[in-house]
Amino acid sequence: MLEIKVPELAESVTEGTVAEWLKQPGDYVEKGEDIVELETDKVNVEIAADEAGTLEETLFEPGDTVKVGDVIAKINTSGEASESTSDTKQEQKEIKESQPENEAQADKKDETGQEKTGESGGSESDHRPLASPATRKYAREKGINLDDINPRDPLGRVRKEDIDEFEAKQKSSKPEPAPEKGAKEEKGDPSKPVERIKMSRRRKTIANRLVEAQQTAAMLTTFNEVDMTNLMELRKRRKDKFLDDNGVKLGFMSFFTKAVIGALKKYPYVNAEIDGDDIVLKKFFDIGVAVSTDDGLVVPVVRDADRMDFAGIEKEIGALAEKAHNKKLGLGDLQGGSFTITNGGVFGSLWSTPILNTPQVGILGMHKIQMRPVAIDNERFENRPMMYIALSYDHRIIDGKDAVGFLVKVKELIEDPEALLLEG
Repeated sequence: MLEIKVPELAESVTEGTVAEWLKQPGDYVEKGEDIVELETDKVNVEIAADEAGTLEETLFEPGDTVKVGDVIAKINTSGEASESTSDTKQEQKEIKESQPENEAQADKKDETGQEKTGESGGSESDHRPLASPATRKYAREKGINLDDINPRDPLGRVRKEDIDEFEAKQKSSKPEPAPEKGAKEEKGDPSKPVERIKMSRRRKTIANRLVEAQQTAAMLTTFNEVDMTNLMELRKRRKDKFLDDNGVKLGFMSFFTKAVIGALKKYPYVNAEIDGDDIVLKKFFDIGVAVSTDDGLVVPVVRDADRMDFAGIEKEIGALAEKAHNKKLGLGDLQGGSFTITNGGVFGSLWSTPILNTPQVGILGMHKIQMRPVAIDNERFENRPMMYIALSYDHRIIDGKDAVGFLVKVKELIEDPEALLLEG
């Protein structure tokens, strides 16, 4: 019998949540085939079978928390039914032996205190339903007899959802008791329905990190605006040839990534982090790009972006975004960024204050390009495509002068894309 254990996930990640069983007990599993998907704080991880065989048992349910090293499933690699049967009996024996004595005695006796017996006169403990001690306790708390439940598990094991389903059927078949005279109704207004949804592990992690960033960093935001005229004209002229030559579209993100790198080189404290009483200045440029998915915001990292050309950056951003939407990001795709760019403009945002992606101390927010009248000189106005940009920064190590200078540098490079190409 092969035990499937939770592998080492990544540094600082010690547990996850069972998101979905891709195989069910009784299914045949090929070697290397994924059997379960775990949700960690950052990404989903699929665990594969080390050997081929039949999935005999899953030891955790969707939503359960598991830790590195936990046995979460068992696979019968011999293909012999007798071995599966003996394992099931052995498991039932272990469950009985692990049950506290007072719990076992409580199950053996009926309401009159007499020991229960089956039709043959033997003790009912000889054919008790197969269930873990936790499941038995759960059933007792709800006042449900496990003998009344028909489990869905092919091995006959009763699980918590079987108890919940049985309880729901009982409630639906019984009329609700009339409220006592003078008692207040606790139910909400039926004309105003609500839906309660449990937070996913990733959503809770995102929430905790955002709150932590606001509580631990002296966060401020400074703003500027960028005239996108020259960049849009350059992109219009070059986009078709760029696509033919590189097989990828020329977007705005590669220009902003290059502009950010140019500004980081001039203002290195924006490319840093705080470690206790030390300031860690990063001599590399791993730029995180925020991607919105159905499960929440993730920030995959473009490694060594300063060494890439525009086509390389566009290809890497596209590949990471596709992996994010398909839930294929690895933990290595998300760790170690030095600075982050987020683009709320794709959703129509005109103005926002992005929150730091700690432990980073700077994040650039891009926004919607909108035509606005701009003063050319004292007498002339023109409608120009304008974008507001924002830099949120940790004031503990970045002074306002450097923050404003950084944002002005980004503005200058975007408004003069030829200079950006030369400096890049």
